[in-house]
Amino acid sequence: MTEASTDRIAVTGSTGAVGGVVAKRLADAGASQLLLARTPANAPQLPGCVVAPFSYADRAASTAALRGTRTLFMVSAAESESRLDEHKAFIDAAAEAGVEHVVYTSFFGASPASTFTLARDHHATEEHLKASGMTWTFLRDNFYMDVMPMFVGDDGVLRGPAGDGRVSIVSRADVAAVASSVLLAPDAHREATYDLTGPEALTATEIAAAIAHARGTAVTFRDESLEEAYESRAKWGAPAWQNDAWVSTYTAIASGELSRVSDDVERVTGRPPLSFAQYLAGA
Repeated sequence: MTEASTDRIAVTGSTGAVGGVVAKRLADAGASQLLLARTPANAPQLPGCVVAPFSYADRAASTAALRGTRTLFMVSAAESESRLDEHKAFIDAAAEAGVEHVVYTSFFGASPASTFTLARDHHATEEHLKASGMTWTFLRDNFYMDVMPMFVGDDGVLRGPAGDGRVSIVSRADVAAVASSVLLAPDAHREATYDLTGPEALTATEIAAAIAHARGTAVTFRDESLEEAYESRAKWGAPAWQNDAWVSTYTAIASGELSRVSDDVERVTGRPPLSFAQYLAGA
């Protein structure tokens, strides 16, 4: 510890879909917060909050900003080839600043052998946190149900090599609810790993049907081959690592690795998670 810490909670991602909800929930609970934002002007204006500029990769700036903070909510950085290096630099900064506990948004079943390529970086981040000397809580969320409608093409087709595999998609709102509960009582969640899922595991065909029902338009699933999946995404001109991540989103579903349903959302928050149908209905 470089100096005495306070009960202030540092929150990254406050301009985003998960971090923003977390910051609002913490403010409603009367918590003192430090909102770390790449663009401070975009941070929400909330009572009990101060805002500071930071970058995951800028260790010096992050260290300075985090001094005096006890607990940190670390939303994973934007997807990039350098994301793991950025995570490590930020974790090192937090440890140097005297942060005691980090709550990190990881990924369901993260391991070095995960089919979903980006889950491997999440596992490596977890390992770096474990070695940092800080205590931690890992929120291993499955794919967000919020983004599933965005994967449907303009032709009304959800396409990818998912086969008949199932995935227990979870809402961002439920992830934020768990994160808020943990951040308000971090000592009760030391060294805990929570698997955050919805209440059911759906196939891509069922996901497409649910979207179709909600929209009142035709939406179907096309099970692509690996070759077709890479070809259909080539038009975006993305780098190889990004294409691998996109395609492995579906092959991970096909593998069965993402099908388990957990009760961790309800255990932490006291209420069951949203189903996909409830989310689509605006619950």
